[in-house]
Amino acid sequence: MQGSVTVHVNAPAERVWALVSDVTRIGEFSPETFEAEWLDGADGPRAGARFRGHVRRNGIGPVYWTTCTVLVADPEREFAFAVTGPGGTTVNTWRYRLVPGPDGTDVTESFQLPRTPPYVLYWLVAGPFRLRTNLNGMRATLERIKAIAEQGD
Repeated sequence: MQGSVTVHVNAPAERVWALVSDVTRIGEFSPETFEAEWLDGADGPRAGARFRGHVRRNGIGPVYWTTCTVLVADPEREFAFAVTGPGGTTVNTWRYRLVPGPDGTDVTESFQLPRTPPYVLYWLVAGPFRLRTNLNGMRATLERIKAIAEQGD
């Protein structure tokens, strides 16, 4: 009930971090989340900050808002957030890990669903399709981030 994709970006970790941690730019990268905004007066990434994302599931619908809480905001290393569902439970955790090197940065995007009975059942039924969708979406997201980071914008 998890998956990840890694892409090498020919740019410093500082530039990649600025892109992955700026949730207001997610619409430029993600095939499913087309906009996001900080909540509660937050204006950037820090542990505990909340934001909401506007999602078009599978790129076609349904369309809905999700509320997320930043779990980790470690500049140039990691940005992670939990997506909150009904009753304040975590329905998914998304993570970007950056590994700087002499010729750029390896960035890994991953997701992890909780291991609760409803999600185990969901994964048994829809797992292969959803995993493929998530992996393709993460690769598309990272390739778009790569293109912008390598331009220097």
